[in-house]
Amino acid sequence: MRQLTALDAQFLNVESATTAAHVAGLAILDASDGRLSRQALAELLMERLHLAPAFTLRLVEVPLGLDRPYWAGDPEFDIDNHLFELTLPAPGGERQLAEAVAKIHARRLDRSRPLWEMHLIHGLAGGKAGVYTKVHHAAIDGVSGAETLAALLDLAPGAGPRAVACKTQPAAGPAGGDGVVRELPTAKRGAEVAKSRTARETPGLFDMLAGAAVAGVTHPARALRSIMRAAGDLDAIPLAANVPGSRLIARAARMAVGDARERPPLPGLAAPRTPFNGPISPRRHLAFGSVSWKDVKNVARANGMSGNDVVMALCTTALRSWLMERDALPDEPLIAAVPVALRSARAQERVGNQISAMVAPLPTDTADPQERLRLVGKTMNAAKRRFALAPTSWLGELCALLPAPVTGLVTPAIFRLASVACPPVNLIISNVPGPQFPLYLCGSRVLSYYPMSVLSDATGGVNITCFSYDGMLDFGVVACPERMDDVWGLLDHLRRALDELVDKPDEYREAAEVLPG
Repeated sequence: MRQLTALDAQFLNVESATTAAHVAGLAILDASDGRLSRQALAELLMERLHLAPAFTLRLVEVPLGLDRPYWAGDPEFDIDNHLFELTLPAPGGERQLAEAVAKIHARRLDRSRPLWEMHLIHGLAGGKAGVYTKVHHAAIDGVSGAETLAALLDLAPGAGPRAVACKTQPAAGPAGGDGVVRELPTAKRGAEVAKSRTARETPGLFDMLAGAAVAGVTHPARALRSIMRAAGDLDAIPLAANVPGSRLIARAARMAVGDARERPPLPGLAAPRTPFNGPISPRRHLAFGSVSWKDVKNVARANGMSGNDVVMALCTTALRSWLMERDALPDEPLIAAVPVALRSARAQERVGNQISAMVAPLPTDTADPQERLRLVGKTMNAAKRRFALAPTSWLGELCALLPAPVTGLVTPAIFRLASVACPPVNLIISNVPGPQFPLYLCGSRVLSYYPMSVLSDATGGVNITCFSYDGMLDFGVVACPERMDDVWGLLDHLRRALDELVDKPDEYREAAEVLPG
């Protein structure tokens, strides 16, 4: 039995009529050999349930919402509640696929069951198929989501159920990801593992109420500690960093808890108004596409930067171009939140989030592409130096400030108010590392994997996530159509942004052209 952390629970609390808090990915596969079917996928899932704890655990709510929920095994687990299939009408182009997946992505997950779904999508042009998977953010973060997916993937098309592509250690950088071979049980054994997990992890009513009573009594002391810890990062927290004297307050708070280390100063973090900031609707649009990872790395090497810095520069240029087309470019830099994984050696055995966030300005107000690239490198280096010196815990600490019953009630209203009054950030940009070799699902080669994430009132009506895989950088862009009217236009700007920076573009491999428009 394990209780959700304050951060995990916050991803439940943020959900509303307009916000669904799951992370997802769309895999495009070469299914021309006919081996990829719903039955084959169901058998694979049942064989490997033990490698993905989030797939068999459901929420157990504390009565009256007195405390954060617990994870427990689902005694009525049924793969039919989680695995679905659909067929696109001809011709099965990328816009049709994006429209179908956007509708699924907009729907919230059923909290009475383990918080995940998988959709097998037939009818794609060129003998391809899609597999869209979503898992609630309360159960996984971006990196652990990639690791969960890796548990279903093989290193070779004929590997069968005994060779699985799993990462045994945290990725070292944007190109991280190691493949190893592991022994797997049969489908029957996989189901038995799920049932045994149910027997030993189901919390009792008395235990939950006792835990809630203890949490209520001890909350004031824990909240005070959280305030002090969060205050030490006051100059790195959106909105709070703009308070006059925030750096002095942060320094005093750190000294009060015995932390005398100096922190590198951060630039201003005031988010300007943009068309994609404001209250969002329940609808979602998405776009997906790829650029050459080799080109990204070449630009990084030529400029003494990391691949992630170049990704941030591409997003900066694309956002600038999109806003300029609408005569809506602010005079100030946009502010982006960048999730950072805090992975431990036993990370794969846990359900939940192990993340923090860096907040950095994007020099969208700079006209010259090379100068923009230089400024992105400078601001990201400052943010990374600060994070390396003292990995910030403010995200989790802020989630723990209020008692669980209060947090659950007020979070949607606070997020809505922030979107109207003063957005803390303009958007979230995330880069998830993946393997640079091909993987296979039920014998079918994965050609591309497009990640997708969460929109909320407070974090903006557009989210850009990318995944480096097999020589390509795959982008998934999710937007609220009321806040961003042309999500495909933003994707086009991302591609052009890379063209501006490379002298000799790398030839796209055939798989990059996933589907006709």
